[in-house]
Amino acid sequence: MNPDNKLNQRSIEIMEPQMIGRTTTPIRQDYFILKKEFLASIDLKKSSIDVYSRQLESFIQWISERNVVEPSRDDLLQYKDFLYKKDLSALTISSYIVVVRKFFAWLESNKIYPNIARDIKGMKRNRGFRKDTLSMDQIRTVLTTINVSNTKGKRDFAIINLLIRTGLRTIEITRANLSDIRQKGGCSILWIQGKGRDTKDEFVVLTEDTLKPIQTYLDSRPSNSKRERSPLFMSHSSRNSGQRLTTRSISRIVKNHLIGAGIDNARITAHSLRHTAITLALQAGASIQEAQALGRHANINTTMIYAHNINRIENAPELKIEKILNPLKQ
Repeated sequence: MNPDNKLNQRSIEIMEPQMIGRTTTPIRQDYFILKKEFLASIDLKKSSIDVYSRQLESFIQWISERNVVEPSRDDLLQYKDFLYKKDLSALTISSYIVVVRKFFAWLESNKIYPNIARDIKGMKRNRGFRKDTLSMDQIRTVLTTINVSNTKGKRDFAIINLLIRTGLRTIEITRANLSDIRQKGGCSILWIQGKGRDTKDEFVVLTEDTLKPIQTYLDSRPSNSKRERSPLFMSHSSRNSGQRLTTRSISRIVKNHLIGAGIDNARITAHSLRHTAITLALQAGASIQEAQALGRHANINTTMIYAHNINRIENAPELKIEKILNPLKQ
């Protein structure tokens, strides 16, 4: 039995009554159902399954628009090229390909269709970072240009100051509650739920200069918004007042203040503040292990990239060449 017949037989076996009479092609109907079964078999958080669903839908739509009845390895390579031409990042393209690989591996394990994606590779990731860091002058400019005369301004200052001094991710700030600020070993700390974590089992130390703006912001909030389970940072717009800030909102807040400070650069975003914090820690003498703890990197090689970038600049051979060539200017 060839792969095409396998798919057609599967369509008949699992076709639901409500699917009959649809105008979509048989292959589209088949993948529509197979996608649901595949996603149901995955033991991941709902947010991760939602990402898988969107990414797999992209592939299904692509093959359907091209009337691909019997997908082959060459079709997958063309799909990969399609993603590349959309000017997506290497990381994003790789994540799309990973989902397709998992899908075809699942199809083969259930004897539905051969795994034609087994040796399809993702894109090579950049050795460095796609986001720049802020200089000391830029940090001062951003913080001093925020209007802190109202609650919203106090909140924005506290968020940006926190990002720069602790290297938190926007998702970690979004998840933080008032009750997560506690005392440990004589220091104020903020318990956080890190990326990929189910509980708040990590923390960052809040220095006086980090904690004071947060307290100033909290003091300006209405008393009914200061319950322990209340979000540490919330919306103060008329539409969403009192609701937890989303990662998108935090990114937008940071970007708006960067632009307001004259830093209108696509390579400098909210995530750049995380890069800035880890870089500053290393420049201040933190060890690789200490910087790894700050960034909560699972792999120390990620932290090593920061150290390599710093060392590459501070010990740049180009500067040594310049010293030799300087006399030629005279």
